[in-house]
Amino acid sequence: MRIRREMPRLGTRKLYYLLKEIFLRDGISIGRDRLFDLLREEELLIVKKKKYTKTTDSKHWMRRYPNLIKQVELRRPEQLWVADITYLAVSNGYRYLHLVTDAYSKQIMGYNVSETLAATETLKALQMALSNRCYQGSLTHHSDRGLQYCSAAYVKHLNKRISPSV
Repeated sequence: MRIRREMPRLGTRKLYYLLKEIFLRDGISIGRDRLFDLLREEELLIVKKKKYTKTTDSKHWMRRYPNLIKQVELRRPEQLWVADITYLAVSNGYRYLHLVTDAYSKQIMGYNVSETLAATETLKALQMALSNRCYQGSLTHHSDRGLQYCSAAYVKHLNKRISPSV
């Protein structure tokens, strides 16, 4: 209890590491998992606060395209690109990282860091990816069908530059 009062946010694994010598010295036989159970029973377990920022809105009015990659077997680079958006925590809030990644090579083909989730920012990542393209041939674009990827500007630019089967 003394350690818990001094360091109230100390995780159970670190707490177990600190108490291990005391347990051995006092002849107490307790493992890490039992310590977890004991702390849970006494309501002393530290619960992680989950931070979540929603970056996808796939329930929108724009056309959503079918999933073309259910049975795709990757055989070459630039056969399948996967697009996604994630967030980066910075000192004064968040920045959004818009990515287009080649599924075969795992290479990031295009990216853009911005303060918004605007489709124009996602389009910048696509434009970079298209300018970095090395191989010819069919290319499938896959995303979570969020509104940025279904926007008219994004779809128009995508269809103009790669095969219409996308």
